[in-house]
Amino acid sequence: MMGCLYGAKAVFLFQLTWPENIFYGLLVVVFFVFLSIISGKIDVLGGLLGGLMAFMLFLGGGFVFMGYLFLFFVLGSAASAFKISTKEQKGLAEKNKGKRSIGNALANGTVASVAGLGAWLWPEVHAWFHIALAAAFASATSDTLSSEIGNVLGSRYYHILTFKRFNAGPDGIVSLEGSLAGIVGSLIIAIAYSLVAQDNWGLLVVFLSGIVGNLSDSLLGATLQWYGWLNNHMVNFMNTLIAAVFGVLLY
Repeated sequence: MMGCLYGAKAVFLFQLTWPENIFYGLLVVVFFVFLSIISGKIDVLGGLLGGLMAFMLFLGGGFVFMGYLFLFFVLGSAASAFKISTKEQKGLAEKNKGKRSIGNALANGTVASVAGLGAWLWPEVHAWFHIALAAAFASATSDTLSSEIGNVLGSRYYHILTFKRFNAGPDGIVSLEGSLAGIVGSLIIAIAYSLVAQDNWGLLVVFLSGIVGNLSDSLLGATLQWYGWLNNHMVNFMNTLIAAVFGVLLY
């Protein structure tokens, strides 16, 4: 019995196809990790985990899938750095001037990287995994831009469930400006997907999934996180998972 299991495992691994340009992919991953760490945008552990996630994406879709991570990282870092002094004065800035950590990497990248690995392991449903990872990145980007930009450009802030006026910052508090920024973030990822996949229906699916994920983040923030049952990283993970599942079901 054990011999049969080992034999099946060996056949399974033998049938997997490694990307032809895997050496260059590894070089890009190493460069990405090195650059992100020395730039101060992420700590060492977060950078190393980000590198592993980037490689998982590369296995599933080469440099194209890695491009989603790069796009999210650039947009998220830019949004965190946007008017950082104003955020610090208001007490709304991320810790360590927005420097990402291993917690951020796990929360925002786990779903997408697992989808990338799935696309490599099960190429017959590659399109579904592509939708899932694009939707997850659309949600993560939408959430990051809506909170980081909304906290400094928002004119009025409301509790998403009661619509009562609040100050910026608490969980589940939204603004029109932040919501618009989130829509733009989701649209950017959706356009990137469409350019790659040449799939107009997929563009709409990814865009809507990003919005649904961002909305779920606010709703979870106003409920489970508000009462301390979830922390911010858990909520971020949940919104990407919800977006990915929604995207696959809609697709």
